[in-house]
Amino acid sequence: MSLAVSTLTVMRRETPEGLKAIPIRTRLVRPGDDLIELVSRAVSGIARTGDVVAVSETALAIAQGEFVVAERVRPSRLAYMLCRYAGPMATISQPESMQLVIDRVGYPRAMYATFVHLVGRLFGRRGVFYELMGEAIAAFDGYTGTMPPYERAIVFAPRDPDAFARGFERRSGIECAVVDANDLEKAKILGASGNVCAACVERALLDNPHGNSDEQTPVVVLKWRGSGSNPLLRDGAS
Repeated sequence: MSLAVSTLTVMRRETPEGLKAIPIRTRLVRPGDDLIELVSRAVSGIARTGDVVAVSETALAIAQGEFVVAERVRPSRLAYMLCRYAGPMATISQPESMQLVIDRVGYPRAMYATFVHLVGRLFGRRGVFYELMGEAIAAFDGYTGTMPPYERAIVFAPRDPDAFARGFERRSGIECAVVDANDLEKAKILGASGNVCAACVERALLDNPHGNSDEQTPVVVLKWRGSGSNPLLRDGAS
């Protein structure tokens, strides 16, 4: 298997000097893939003990089959109505994604959140719907991808990302984190092996070196090349 590796390095002012992020290109991830094996091969010769391998939550979810094609979802009138209030960059601006949120929480809760949201707007408060439906909304990524055949796929949250990260660490000896990062300078660790410093890894991924387009780089290797203890790890080991 031929794997091209990007030499791009990323560093923000908020992260310690000497912390580098290397995006790794892989083949297209497919449902049923052994993602631990795929990622292990991709980072072979690049990642080593002391590094953290950051894996995209979307790649893990797709390998687990946790997605649905938008054409299989039939939005209700309520879904069409509610998605009009969402920002253009929001997952739930798509009626199919909104319908999945409604299906998850039930119509009564969706109607209640809508009512409270509208009342809140009368008093100048925005985002109430997101507050009340937060976890349900966070469970989906809308069909904003650019990589066929997933450009119309609504991707769910991956199952047990902690277990995946721990499994990768046991097999490779390298710490791992499953991350949700985007181009809006937001990054969140959904699961990690035991020695990962979550706060430092999240800061290192705020520039989203994974990419949100067709980069096909669902893996990022984080390396510490500075002096002193390694901020990527809890114990600071190099």
